[in-house]
Formats: sequence, C-alpha cells, structure tokens
Amino acid sequence: MKSFFRMSYPYILWISVFIVAPMVMILLYAVTKTGNGTLTFQFTLEHFARFFSDPDFLRVLWTSLRIALITTVFCILVGYPAALFIANLKERAQTLMILLLTLPMWINMLLKTYAWRGILMNFDLESEVKVFIGMVYDFLPYMVIQIHTAISKLDRELLTASYDLGANRWQSFLRVTLPLSVPGIISGITLVFLPAVSSFVIPKMLGGGNYVLIGNLIEKYFLVAGDWNFGSAISLIMALIIIASMYLTKKLDRSAEEA
Repeated sequence: MKSFFRMSYPYILWISVFIVAPMVMILLYAVTKTGNGTLTFQFTLEHFARFFSDPDFLRVLWTSLRIALITTVFCILVGYPAALFIANLKERAQTLMILLLTLPMWINMLLKTYAWRGILMNFDLESEVKVFIGMVYDFLPYMVIQIHTAISKLDRELLTASYDLGANRWQSFLRVTLPLSVPGIISGITLVFLPAVSSFVIPKMLGGGNYVLIGNLIEKYFLVAGDWNFGSAISLIMALIIIASMYLTKKLDRSAEEA
C-alpha cells in the first residue's frame, strides 16, 4: 500500500507547484497592500471594498454572470435535442457524429475566435451578440457530449416498459429519459458555465474592446495596469464564485441521483 502511495508523489509535487503555490500567492496579494517588502506585509481588505463599492466593477461582474448563464441555457436548449438525436442513431453513426462534433475542439481556441471575428465583422451585430455566438460555438460540444453520454447509458428496457404501460413517446421522454439524463445536464452546465463566466479571449477579440467581462478585467489589472494586488482580489472573488457554482451543481447532481 505504501509503494502505491509513493507513486502519487510526482502528482502531489505537480499540484503543489502549479496549483497550490499560485493560489497562495493570489491570496497573499489580494489581502496585502502594494509595495510590501520581502518579509513585511501590510494586510488589508481595501481591494475587496474597492471592488464591491464601485458600480462599474459590479456591472462587469453581473454582465459576466449574465452572459455565462444565457450561454449555458442556450447550450442546453440546443445541445439536448442534438444529443438525443445522436443517441438514437446506430452505433457507427453515433461514433461518426461525435467525431465530427469534437473535431473543432482539436483546434486552438484563439484560431477559432480569429475565424469567427473574420466572419462576424461582415455583419452589423452588437458586441454582446458576437461574444454570445463565439461562446456558444466554443462551449456547445461540451454540453452535447455530456448529455449524449448520459442518454446512451440509459437502459432501453425502461423505455420499452414505459410504452408497454401505455405511455406515448412524449410521456416516456418526460418521465424516463429526461429525469435519468439530468446528471449529464448538470455535468454539461459545469463544463459550460464555469469557463464562460471567466472567459477573456472571446470577449476581447469578438467584442472589439467594447465588451468587458470579469476575465478581461483581471487581465487588465495584471498585464496593463500592473496592479497585482487588486487583480488578485478580483481573481479571488471569481474563484469563490466558481467554487460556489461547483458546490451547487454537485449538490444538484446528488439530488438527481437520489431521486
């Protein structure tokens, strides 16, 4: 048993260096003042007070949550019928469709966003609409794959039993397929909402600099303004929102499994 535990040492080292240490540094920057010495720190919460007292920052946060929520809902509305259609195909056809769906995911997000910018520049659309299109395009496959996985694992005998008991297709879908595919929907929500709320490449490139989300705000204060303390405070606020979202989705997943 000890020998197996020793095999985890490289992973523990990796997590410590690339995850734990950066998070500790962000936390330290977020609660200290600018210009601290090497061994002397002046702790403060003024960065958080600055964020929550400025209506512009709160507006950016609300816009980020709103566009991420709209993107997630749209991905569910489009992704569920697509996943249901794929799951009802023959096995070879399902494999081909999933392959075609995942092919764009092999391409770098930056290149795909550049392509969409070239396409959308020919249309007179608002910046928010362009950002929304880019986000749906990038994150929709994650929703479809998760829901398809959940539907494809369903026991088809349950549907047969539902038909034998007098239910039609719509009733069988509402009472059998949909409830049993909820875990896939929740997993899809996690994979779409979390990266959408913290995205900064898509708003920056498709929004034309006129559409700012929380990810762009963090990038600005780290790379442009050089205010790492305030940028870290915003990052920590965003991390807490993401953790809370993950907790809620996990709780919903457990409730769906118990039901």
